[in-house]
Amino acid sequence: MHLKSPTEDDYLGIYSIMFWTLSLIGVVKYASIALKADDQGEGGTFALYSSLCRNMNIGVLTSRPTNSSSSLSPSLLDEGTEKQSRLAKFFRKSVFARRVLLFIAMLGTCMVIGDGILTPAISVLSAMDGIRAPFPSLSSSVVEALSAVVLIILFLLQKFGTSRVSFLFSPIMGAWTLCTPLVGIYSIIHHYPSIFKAISPHYIFRFFWRNGREGWLLLGGTVLCITGSEALFADLGHFNRSSIQIAFLFTIYPSLVLTYAGQTAYLIRNPNDHDDGFFKFIPKSIYWPIFIIATLAATVASQSLISATFSVIKQSVVLDYFPRVKVVHTSNSKEGEVYSPEVNYILMILCVVVILIFGDGKDIGNAFGVVVSLVMLITTILLTLVMIIIWRTPPMLVALYFCVFFVMEGVYVSAVFTKIPEGGWIPFAISFILAFIMFGWFYGRQRKLEYELTHKITLDRLGVLLSDPSVQRVPGLCFFYTNIQDGLTPTLGHYIKNMKSLHQVTMFTTLQYLLVPKVAPHERIVVKKLGFKGVYGCVIQYGYADPLNLEGDDFVSQVTNSLQAHIQNCSGRLPSIPSEIQEEISDLEEARSAGVVHVRGKTRFYIGHNCGWFDRIMLAFYEVLHSNCRSALPALGVPPPQRIEVGMLYEA
Repeated sequence: MHLKSPTEDDYLGIYSIMFWTLSLIGVVKYASIALKADDQGEGGTFALYSSLCRNMNIGVLTSRPTNSSSSLSPSLLDEGTEKQSRLAKFFRKSVFARRVLLFIAMLGTCMVIGDGILTPAISVLSAMDGIRAPFPSLSSSVVEALSAVVLIILFLLQKFGTSRVSFLFSPIMGAWTLCTPLVGIYSIIHHYPSIFKAISPHYIFRFFWRNGREGWLLLGGTVLCITGSEALFADLGHFNRSSIQIAFLFTIYPSLVLTYAGQTAYLIRNPNDHDDGFFKFIPKSIYWPIFIIATLAATVASQSLISATFSVIKQSVVLDYFPRVKVVHTSNSKEGEVYSPEVNYILMILCVVVILIFGDGKDIGNAFGVVVSLVMLITTILLTLVMIIIWRTPPMLVALYFCVFFVMEGVYVSAVFTKIPEGGWIPFAISFILAFIMFGWFYGRQRKLEYELTHKITLDRLGVLLSDPSVQRVPGLCFFYTNIQDGLTPTLGHYIKNMKSLHQVTMFTTLQYLLVPKVAPHERIVVKKLGFKGVYGCVIQYGYADPLNLEGDDFVSQVTNSLQAHIQNCSGRLPSIPSEIQEEISDLEEARSAGVVHVRGKTRFYIGHNCGWFDRIMLAFYEVLHSNCRSALPALGVPPPQRIEVGMLYEA
């Protein structure tokens, strides 16, 4: 914080601001309210968004009711639209309102990912900067290089999973939360025993009355005391609610209150040491042990945002708003523990780049403040909607919550926005790139779905194709993946035309995302006959926290078992010949033993020259994300190289 000739009252006012920020935002908002807004164990911006969509019974951009799992708890589901609030009905009717809600959720997600880049950078850099106190001649470039090395080691550890990394890191956090408040208590006793009188809010009013606009601008630094609070909520998939609440309320919160009180007590007696208030308030006799603990703890503190980044990207991938990066489940007991190698290494590179290019901790701090304040404000807006639409909280309590936190965080946002020219533009640049990727991917997926719906193959058309004498039924079990349920993918026509065959048992498989974290096992696979011998439809329902493996033996066993159960159930409801039922089951077992084939259709867009540049650019960008740059040429109107087939491609 850039202080100019600070007085005792200035320090007391700043500490009062920090105390109430930690108490209201940390304790009340996140630990007490936000953690109760989980979506069956999952937290974060997209968890709130999907929960709202499901409870309003709307799709993302249409008012068509979405399917949801019947196994959800009654407390999370509304029984019919007639019981919905007026606000929910407004969202159902207004496409613009739904798009605004989607934009807010996407912005919050982009900011959390940006937080995952900036948190490791500023945490490690600020801790490593403490080495310059005993060695003033040490250049900043050396500190930056050391910080980059520490970050690289941190990201290389991510592949072991949150549980193993946390088990390794927990003693460090235990030492940190014990040592720093002890130093704070020593400083309070030694320098200013009456420091806790600053808890009185009147010191805040006196601070702003005395400093005016300068005091408002200083909030851009004060907001850093609450950094990482969003991870309390976003990390719900990695840790349960009780563990997060216990850790924060009984260790982190009292530790921060005592540590900041000790620093304030020291600075009141040494008012000109505010540029490096933390390391200077530590007694010289224990400087190096605290420095080591601080450096290790700053590295560990980055873990929460890295884990949160993995979680929100995984949710975005399942919601079809982000390219399909590899997601690895690192725990057999906790579905929410995920790790993405591509995302991990991209974060590592960006963190190192931020440190090496913007080595000044103040510039990164300004950027950090913008991210933190905006994410908190977005969470406040979404939580308010949850209170109104899902919880049906009394209007007076909703108004009290919204007014307190929206005004408080809005003031913080207004202060940090003045820092945009001084590094605050960094998160906006990161968020713009991420938002462009997410929107480009979603736009391409929607256009692809529209194409397949327009050119779908009906069951009558399938009958015509199979009646061709040249088309043979070959041994084996084939999973034919399609994006549509009402009809068959247009890729099927190209497949039969070129292969002149269809497998003995063919399953037209559709993946259906439900606006729930997890789908009950008995509801995950839905099978039906399509009217032709050996031809079935299969819908696989999954939530955004469900692992999805479509090619393992376990998946094939689940589908064949569901199909056998379906055949037997149908025989019980409809009159049928037992020999036909047995023959159908025998054909299924014979087909599986002959071999299993997975067929996926790939749509390649070709946009005519009369189409707008927006369509060309967005679809080309989608193709780049989907596979490679060569496949993007047709969408731009560039003639493709020879031997590249443009149109519907199939692969087996």
